[in-house]
Amino acid sequence: MSDSGSKFVVLAALTGNGLIAVSKFVASAFTGSTAMLAEGIHSVIDTGNQGLLLFGMKRAARPPDAKYPFGYGKEIYFWSFMVAVLLFTLGAGLSIFEGVEKILHPHPISHPYVNYIVLGLAVVFEGTSWTIAAREFRRVKGRWGALEAVRRGKDPNKFLVLFEDTAALAGLALAIGGLALTQYTGIEIFDGIASIGIGLILAMASVGLAIETKGLLIGEAANQYVVAEIRAVLERDPAVERVNEVPTMHVGPEYVLANISLRFRDDLSGRELQNAIARMDREIKTRCPTVKRVFIEAEHEADDPPAHDDRPDKLEDAPDPAG
Repeated sequence: MSDSGSKFVVLAALTGNGLIAVSKFVASAFTGSTAMLAEGIHSVIDTGNQGLLLFGMKRAARPPDAKYPFGYGKEIYFWSFMVAVLLFTLGAGLSIFEGVEKILHPHPISHPYVNYIVLGLAVVFEGTSWTIAAREFRRVKGRWGALEAVRRGKDPNKFLVLFEDTAALAGLALAIGGLALTQYTGIEIFDGIASIGIGLILAMASVGLAIETKGLLIGEAANQYVVAEIRAVLERDPAVERVNEVPTMHVGPEYVLANISLRFRDDLSGRELQNAIARMDREIKTRCPTVKRVFIEAEHEADDPPAHDDRPDKLEDAPDPAG
């Protein structure tokens, strides 16, 4: 997904959630439904989350400076992590709290059909946002499964909005079910149970998002096929006698830093060494466009064994230069 595609998905979700939130709160005040109140809270949190994502995208686009020589790309990871935290603490926490309150202190729901109308409109808005997010996600998913695409992806915007919209649609289904059970059985606690269910869905979604963004925030390596492509470039270069290490790190969604340790042939002159380094730097960046900075260290003998093994045991896919 391009930056423009990511921004369009986030803007679509922000607009839809803002409109939905207003209608849900009006319906909750009019009918007294706790599930509808929980859904309104959910939509407000989602709207705020999309605002944070847009803010993070703007911050991450700033150019490098003296204080941050590798740029501000990791800002998008920080704000994505904050979205996951807010989704858990505010969205899930308030929904579960309101549900427990409704179970402990049940009260009737008036004008239930108002809720159905609002929830139906919410399904249309959320479904439209989900369709846009899913279409953009499919562009980067390729032949991988959805979970594999999320695991490989380094741009949280590619899956975060889709996660949120999926959780929102599941929450809407629970809210409709809770209202229907309350209306047709007269047992008012079903409304509260639906609210708790919505909270649990939000909690699971937020935990999944936090797990995916934590590694990127700390400094996750590039995908295995990117590392394998870099190693292949190095190993076939005639100036290289041995490749020691190829540690990489994502500084941003489309910005990989590679710090390479090599043993060069002993018979190279200084000029030949310079030419070899320039040649490998150029070929790596050509074959792996996300690799923006390459540092090559000439180490005749590695004093200590590598702290990690960057060589993949098994490549699940052929090398993808666009990685």
